[in-house]
Amino acid sequence: MKRISRLTAAECSFGWRQLAISEPICEICGYDQNWLLLKVLPLVTRVLTRGVDELPSPPLPLPPFMQFDLLTNDPGSKARAGVLHTDHGDIPTPVFMPVGTLGAVKAVHPRELRNDLDAPIMLSNTYHLYLRPGIEVLEHAGGLHKFNGWDRPILTDSGGFQVHSLSDIRKITEEGVRFSSHIDGSKHLFTPESVMDTQRSIGADIVMAFDECTPWPCELAYAEKSMHLTHRWLDRCIERFNSTEPKYGHMQALFPIVQGSTFPELRKRSAEYIAQKGTLGNAIGGLSVGEPEEEMYAMAELCCDILPNDRPRYLMGVGTPWNLLENMARGVDMFDCVMPTRNGRNGMLFTREGVVNIKNKQWSDDHSALDANAHCWVDTAYSRAFVRHLFQSNEMLGQQIASLHNLGFYLALMKDARERIHDGTFTSWKNALLPKLKTRL
Repeated sequence: MKRISRLTAAECSFGWRQLAISEPICEICGYDQNWLLLKVLPLVTRVLTRGVDELPSPPLPLPPFMQFDLLTNDPGSKARAGVLHTDHGDIPTPVFMPVGTLGAVKAVHPRELRNDLDAPIMLSNTYHLYLRPGIEVLEHAGGLHKFNGWDRPILTDSGGFQVHSLSDIRKITEEGVRFSSHIDGSKHLFTPESVMDTQRSIGADIVMAFDECTPWPCELAYAEKSMHLTHRWLDRCIERFNSTEPKYGHMQALFPIVQGSTFPELRKRSAEYIAQKGTLGNAIGGLSVGEPEEEMYAMAELCCDILPNDRPRYLMGVGTPWNLLENMARGVDMFDCVMPTRNGRNGMLFTREGVVNIKNKQWSDDHSALDANAHCWVDTAYSRAFVRHLFQSNEMLGQQIASLHNLGFYLALMKDARERIHDGTFTSWKNALLPKLKTRL
C-alpha cells in the first residue's frame, strides 16, 4: 500500500502514476481523459469526502489500456517506427497484419502464426464472422480471442469493403446497407450502429468504422456523395461506440477511414474531417482497388500529411512488398493484404531476389533451398523442386509451405524496415531493394 498525504483530482490512482488531467490523453499513463473523468474522479471525490488519506490495497485493477508511441522518424523519408500498446500485447510499427478473414489465416495454423512467424497481430472480417459462425456463437465463446485461441491483438474490418464487392446484391441508403448473404441469400441490414455492436461482440482490439468503399474509376460527384455518407456514418459509429462498453475486459479502439477515391481535394477534406475526431488511430481506405500505383502513393501521402503525426496510420488492403515499402516512405504504419497467402496458395513466392512462380518447369530439378534467406523454417527445410512437385500433385502441403514462406517474408521485411528506420538507413536500403523485389525469376 502506498501512503498519500493528499489526494487531488490531478493524481491517477491506477498504478499510482501521475496524471496530467488537463491533457486529452495522460502523458504518463495514457488513459483517455473522458474515461478518467467518468471512472477515476468519482472515486477521488468519495475518498476526499470520507477524509481517507490512503487508497485501498490492492489498488483497483488497471483499466483497459491502449496507446501509440512514436519512436523514430527516418531522416530521408516520412517513414516512422513506433509501438502500439494494447491489452493483448505490443504491436511494433511498421507492421503487416496477416489476414484471417474468418478468424484463421488460410493454410496456416495459429501456432505457426504465433510461434514460427511471430505475427504481432492478425486481421479478421466483421461481415464474414457475422454470417459464420454468427455473433451468438462468438459471444458464448467469450469473443474471437477465446474462440480461435489467438492471444495477441486482432483488428476487424467493418465489412464495408465486402459489402461494396456485393454490388449486385446490396442497396446503400442513409440508414445503412441492405444485402443478401453470399452463402444462402438471406437478407441482412448493416448500419453504423449494428456494425459497432457486432465488433463489440467479436472483441477485436481495433475496430473499423463502417464506410462505403467507392470503386475505381468513379465519377467525382459519386465519390463526393459517398465521402459525405461515410462521414455521417462515422459520426454515428463514434456515438454508438462511445455509448457502449467492451464485453471482454480489454480496451477496444475505433479507427475512422478516410475516403475520396483518387480525387486530391476529396481526400484532403476527408482526412481533415477524420483528423479532428481525435481517435487513437486512423485508416486510409478505398485504395488498391485497381488504380495505378502512383495514384495510390499520391493519395496515401496526401492523407498521411494531414492525419495526426502521433497516431498510427493504417492503409487498408495493401499490398505487394514494394507497395508496402513505398507507402512506408510516405508515412504509413500499418498494412494488411490477402496477397501473401492467396498468391502463395497459387504458387507465387516473394523473395528478396524477386518473384518466383514455383509451378514453372524451371524449378522441377532445382534442389536448392526454397529461399536461402530463410525467413521461416520452411525456407531451408524444403527444396524448390519438392515444393513444385507438391503443387503439380495438388498436395495441400504445397499451399501450406508457400503461405508460411510468404508470410515469413512479409513479416521479416517489416522487421528489417523498422531496424533501418531506427538506424537512419531506410531510404537507401529501400531504393536498393525495390528493383530486386519486382524482378520475375
